[in-house]
Amino acid sequence: MNVKSRMRIGAGIGAAALGLGALAVPAAYADPNPVTELRQLAGSGSDTTQDVLNGLGDVVKDSANAKVIASWNATGSSRITTKSTAACTDIARPNGSSAGIDALRAAVDNGTGCFDFARSSRGPVDTSTTDLTWLRYAKDAVSWAKTSGSALPSNLTKAQLKNIYECNLTSLNGVTLTPVLPQANSGTRQFFLQSIEVTTPGTCVQQGVQENDGTVLDSAGDIVPFSVAQYIAQEKFTVENRLGDAALGGIDGVAPRVATDGNKLNTAFPLARDVYNVVPTGKLTDAKIASTFVGSGSKVCAAAATITDYGFGTLGADCGAQAFQAER
Repeated sequence: MNVKSRMRIGAGIGAAALGLGALAVPAAYADPNPVTELRQLAGSGSDTTQDVLNGLGDVVKDSANAKVIASWNATGSSRITTKSTAACTDIARPNGSSAGIDALRAAVDNGTGCFDFARSSRGPVDTSTTDLTWLRYAKDAVSWAKTSGSALPSNLTKAQLKNIYECNLTSLNGVTLTPVLPQANSGTRQFFLQSIEVTTPGTCVQQGVQENDGTVLDSAGDIVPFSVAQYIAQEKFTVENRLGDAALGGIDGVAPRVATDGNKLNTAFPLARDVYNVVPTGKLTDAKIASTFVGSGSKVCAAAATITDYGFGTLGADCGAQAFQAER
């Protein structure tokens, strides 16, 4: 099946699931509610962390009990308004870590102030400047998913995944493999490929789907990278459930979740990663950004219960610490 068909089917099933299960899904999974509420700090970017940031947006408040964080989902309406100024009205919605970081960088370079932070599930790709700072705040892991009834093994090695995504390994257990990748701006895509040491995916790889959407898996040989935290949150119906028939696999004999508690990710998983909020380096000492994101005493880091509700692991004293400074 081609990518366009996958995307149409995934969107249709996701919409149907949302309609049937809307009562089970908390309001925190969507854009700021109402979208006309222009809060003090606006951000966009990663699909993986969009839900936990919306959850944090509900609990992080200032001294006047006003919500501080307005986090815009990776998908939704094509246009959004982040601030009341003309430059920030009716702008293109960034989809994915790279798009969110680029939108933040443009807001800094052009002086528009349309975005104050970006959600990122990847580290930097351009260290030519130190204009942006990556602040870690939670732990995630990336595994791979297949359909639950597939004859594919429940565990793959990193070497096997490399060969699959380079199209050197085309079948397992008698099943023809169809490797699938998220869209190009996805931080999960970048982290996954880097972790399995794939520079250029093979021509057999189907590309362009929305990440963390299990409904794109519709045949026994399909596999796709998947955030473990997102899988847990969707399975618990903490957020919109887009799992479809997806089942998480292990890597190198290690399970992605704690054996005694499926609601906790295994922080010792081979493809564990930190996730980040990216802010302008020049605003690290800005009172609002510092109190919200910077250091273990920040309001985001104080909301550990919200972070774990969304399937992520906490970082303790490392929460809010500077991980990188880069251009993008």
